[in-house]
Amino acid sequence: MIVIQTDTGWQVIHQQAHGLLAVQAAMHWQVDKRPKYWIETLIALTEHDDGQDPWEGRNHLTTAGAPLHFQVLEYSVEQCRNMIAISLDKSRWNALMLSMHTSFLYEEKRGTDKALDEFLDQQIDNQKKWRKQYAATKADAQYAYDFIQWCDALSLILCLNQVPPEGRRLEISKGPDGVSYYILQNPNGSLCIDPWPFDVPAFAAHVEVFELNQLVFSDDNELYNALQDAPLALKEWQFVQRSQ
Repeated sequence: MIVIQTDTGWQVIHQQAHGLLAVQAAMHWQVDKRPKYWIETLIALTEHDDGQDPWEGRNHLTTAGAPLHFQVLEYSVEQCRNMIAISLDKSRWNALMLSMHTSFLYEEKRGTDKALDEFLDQQIDNQKKWRKQYAATKADAQYAYDFIQWCDALSLILCLNQVPPEGRRLEISKGPDGVSYYILQNPNGSLCIDPWPFDVPAFAAHVEVFELNQLVFSDDNELYNALQDAPLALKEWQFVQRSQ
């Protein structure tokens, strides 16, 4: 979950919903810069946080009983395995993208946990095998994954309310084309990406948000029920290209 503290409790966005937000921006990427296997790549972007631990025990709570923000949980090998298993039923390209995502996130933790090391070793072999099955070069796969990573970064900036005020620029990351892209707020409150990477001059995006007034929960079941009963709100953004 993406969890932000508010004056009255917590604002919660499911990580899977953040993936859906990322796809809303990805759909407008310039056609001539789109990676190979476009649909499969979009599905991988949608599913890059799937396979989460079940709602049982205290899987989604901190020690103190608060909703667990994803950045507090270092990693879950089981979640990574589940995510890739789900993707394999759709396509090897989908699985390749998500395997590369786990490598991107966790290679720096190699040597800290035997189970994680075994998983990462397996992904090296998987990625070679799946690239071969698609007759794709390493560069092809890297370009597609860099696109996923860029869209993921943009979506997280939005969900975490990190867009700076007063037109100041924040780097999203380098795109698959090696270009550094920045997000900034237009004077009317809409958002702009510079340089503009999309095939339309304006579009809207949104994500579901749940407001919780309760600060502490006894277990996952109580938190899950609170989320189901919480009123639904949509956090929305307008993206508009600045006049040249």
